[in-house]
Amino acid sequence: MKFLTTSVLALTIAAPALAATDKAEVIDTYADIAQAGYEDSLTTAKALQEAVAALVAEPSEETLAAAREAWLASRNPYQQTEVFRFGNPIVDDWEGKVNAWPLDEGLIDYVDETYGGATDENPFAASNVIANSTLELAGAEVDASEITPELIADTLNEADGIETNVARGYHAIEFLLWGQDLNGTEHGAGERPYTDYVTGDACTGGNCDRRADYLTAATDLLVSDLEEMAANWAEGGAAREAVSENADQGIVMMLTGMGSLSYGEQAGERMRLGLMLNDPEEEHDCFSDNTHNSHFYDGKGIQNVYLGQYERVDGSVVSGPSLSDLVAETSGDLDTEMKAKLDATMVALGEIKTAAEGGFSYDQMLEAGNEKGEALIMGGVDGLIDQTRTIERIVTALELEDMEFEGSDSLDNPNAVFQ
Repeated sequence: MKFLTTSVLALTIAAPALAATDKAEVIDTYADIAQAGYEDSLTTAKALQEAVAALVAEPSEETLAAAREAWLASRNPYQQTEVFRFGNPIVDDWEGKVNAWPLDEGLIDYVDETYGGATDENPFAASNVIANSTLELAGAEVDASEITPELIADTLNEADGIETNVARGYHAIEFLLWGQDLNGTEHGAGERPYTDYVTGDACTGGNCDRRADYLTAATDLLVSDLEEMAANWAEGGAAREAVSENADQGIVMMLTGMGSLSYGEQAGERMRLGLMLNDPEEEHDCFSDNTHNSHFYDGKGIQNVYLGQYERVDGSVVSGPSLSDLVAETSGDLDTEMKAKLDATMVALGEIKTAAEGGFSYDQMLEAGNEKGEALIMGGVDGLIDQTRTIERIVTALELEDMEFEGSDSLDNPNAVFQ
C-alpha cells in the first residue's frame, strides 16, 4: 500500500556538482539494474504461474507446497525493485497493482469468524467474491459469475475507492496459497489446506472451482503487470527514457527512491509501525510469514542502486558506473561512510532474517514485551534511519535541488499513530 505521508526530509541546494564520472552512465547502470530486476521478477512470476497451474490441475500437499515455494522465490527479485519507487512516477503509479497491502482478505474468500464482517471503513470487507457469483459494490450489482483478470482489475481491486480492497498482486495470491495466519504473535503461518482446491465432495472451504479460477486469474494478472514494467525499463521504454532525460534530475530520482524507501516506507511504515502496534497484521508478507525476507531484500535493493550492481537470479551480475563512484569523486570519506552504513543495515536486516529462519518468526518479534524481538527490529530501523542521514549528506555534497523523502508518523509523529 502507498503511504502518502508528509516528508520531514526536504532539501533544496543550488547547482550540480562537477565530477569526472559521467552521470548519464550512472543513470544507464541504474536503468539496467531496474530492467534486470523486473525481468527477474517476471521470470519468477511465470514459474509461479506454472506452479499454480499444476496445483489447480492436481491439488495435493506437494503441488500446494511447490506453489508456495514458487511464490516465495518470486518475492526476492521483486523486493529489490522497490527502490525504483518514489523517485519514478511511472513505477509509483503502477506499484499498487502488484504489491498493495495490507488487504481486507474477506473481500476475496472465506475468513475466520473472528475476522468480523463489513465495517464503516469498508462495507465490502467480507464480500467473499469466491462464494458469490453476484455482488453489490458501490450501489451497483456486479456479475461475478466468471472470475477473470478483468473482473479483478477493473471491478474488485480498490472497490469503491477503498485502498484495503486489494484484489490483485502478490498479497492476494499469497492469501490464496496460505490463507489467514491465525497464530497472532505466536509462531506459524497460514495453513490453508490443499483440499481448498479439490473439486467435488472433498472440497473444503466451498467453491473450490471458483477459488482455483481466482488464483489462476490473479497470477495471470501479476504476470501481465510485470511484463508492462519490464518493458518500461527496456531500451526505449517510458521509465528508462524518463530517468535519462536530464542527468541531474535522474540522480535526484535515484536518491529519492533510496531515501524514501529507507526512511518512511521501510523503517517507518513496514517496521516501526508494526512494532509500535505489536500487530502481526502490519507484517508485509503476513500470510506466509515471509516478512523477514521482504525487509532484507528491500534493503538489498537500496544497496544495489548505490553500488551500481545487481546479482540476477541466474547468478550473473549487472554492474557499471555508480552513485558510489560519483560520490567518491566529491568526497571519498562520504562514500566510505555510505558503504559502511549500507553494510551495517544489511547486517541488521540479516540478523532478523537469520533469527526468523531459525524459528523465531517475525510475528513473535512483534509481541509486546518481547525484548529480543524489539531489539532485532529496531536494529534494522535504526540502520535504515542512519543510512538515510548519510543519503541527505550526499544530496548536499552533490549540490542537488528540490528533493523530498517519504516520511512516516511512526517516526515523525508517534502520538498520531494511536489517535
